[in-house]
Amino acid sequence: MNKLSRRTFLNVCAGLGAGLGAAALAGCGSAPAGGGAPEGGSADLVHVSFVLDYAPNVNHTGIYVAMSRGWFAEEGIEVEIVSVPADGADAMIGSGGADMGMSYQDFIANSLSSDNPMPYTAVAAVVQHSTCGIMSRAEDGITSAKGMENHTYATWGLPVEQATIEQIVEADGGDYSKVILVPYEVDDEVMGLQAGLFDTVWVYEWWAVQNANLQNYAVNYFSFADMDPVFDYYTPVIAANDAFAAANPELVRGFLRAAKRGYEFAAENPAEAAELLCAAVPELDPAFIQAAQASISPEYISDAASWGVIDPARWERFYEWLNAERLVENAFDPKAGFTGDYL
Repeated sequence: MNKLSRRTFLNVCAGLGAGLGAAALAGCGSAPAGGGAPEGGSADLVHVSFVLDYAPNVNHTGIYVAMSRGWFAEEGIEVEIVSVPADGADAMIGSGGADMGMSYQDFIANSLSSDNPMPYTAVAAVVQHSTCGIMSRAEDGITSAKGMENHTYATWGLPVEQATIEQIVEADGGDYSKVILVPYEVDDEVMGLQAGLFDTVWVYEWWAVQNANLQNYAVNYFSFADMDPVFDYYTPVIAANDAFAAANPELVRGFLRAAKRGYEFAAENPAEAAELLCAAVPELDPAFIQAAQASISPEYISDAASWGVIDPARWERFYEWLNAERLVENAFDPKAGFTGDYL
């Protein structure tokens, strides 16, 4: 059985992708997260530390909007943005090194299936539907998973990733054995396609497809969620340390109320939200952030009743698949790992 690895399996999907620093955030990947000083610094506000998963990006826009608009302060909260440590945001949240932070449903599964699960829980969905999928050169005409036959696919070489590709190809009437696996060894998916290093690659739509658009490079893209609903899972989510949440339930609720206002603003005003993010993090490329924000803003709420809601059926469906395929260390309760109690 194989444990999931955020860095090597879904790092493209869940954050900025393997090519983060190359085009969009030059110089930002090794810098402190923007807005790192606690908001306001007032003794009248309660400090909450929030760890990012990667360098600041449009997955985080609602947090930065809420900070810049003073909505956390209205809830009596000062937010300290913490850069992701070497061992990842989840370890920091689970250990209590940060009160709250960004995580992903698949990495929470990694914890839940371990012999010693970390005490942290998803408390809100940042986006409602997964926007992971396959990108390819437009000239190759690969518009669905069956079209991956007799073409190269850039793989991380992990069973859970390859099981996903196998399922979507076979479900589309294709033969997975005809997909040619090659190592994923690039820092930019567009560059890899241009150089002919691979024909298809797993990407996060707002990052890679927008990057291609800005370079005027024609690509095709199809999402996993459109091919199979089991892959319409939650990435990213906001998570809270269990002890912190249990001791401070109203503080967590106040944090999420402010975050909700931030993400609702970003959903309705993508251009202005992108400007606020870039103002907080000057290293960001404004043109890229504007394009990425326009792409992701409709996904913050989408068809949900309101921002942050996690659909139990969708959450459980992905975990049931992981259990059934034996892609986790130990089988675990598919209902575990999230709560809607703080929304």
